[in-house]
Amino acid sequence: MEARAVAKYIRISPAKVRQVVNLIRGHSVSEALAILKFTSKRASLPVAKVIRSAAANAEHNYDMNKDNLFVAATYVDQGPTLKRYRPRAYGRANVIRKRTSHITVILKEKELV
Repeated sequence: MEARAVAKYIRISPAKVRQVVNLIRGHSVSEALAILKFTSKRASLPVAKVIRSAAANAEHNYDMNKDNLFVAATYVDQGPTLKRYRPRAYGRANVIRKRTSHITVILKEKELV
């Protein structure tokens, strides 16, 4: 049994979010939230929010115990890119790409032996 949560159109580039997501993969939910709390990256706030949402989904929808949950998989996909233009010399223009991310978190319950 697995519970998942997805946050779409987060206005941080996927490469920056992947740095944060790689820190928490495989940890328990409480450990992952503690790691994110002390991570000084902007992406740690939306990632923590998605983890809390997935934990709430696990408890409410699947009757899983929150203490036994761990981060089984997390991945970040690229969303649509907002294109902005910046004037440059000699009447030219450069494209500024404002990238967005889709963050997915999958939680599973540890098997108790």
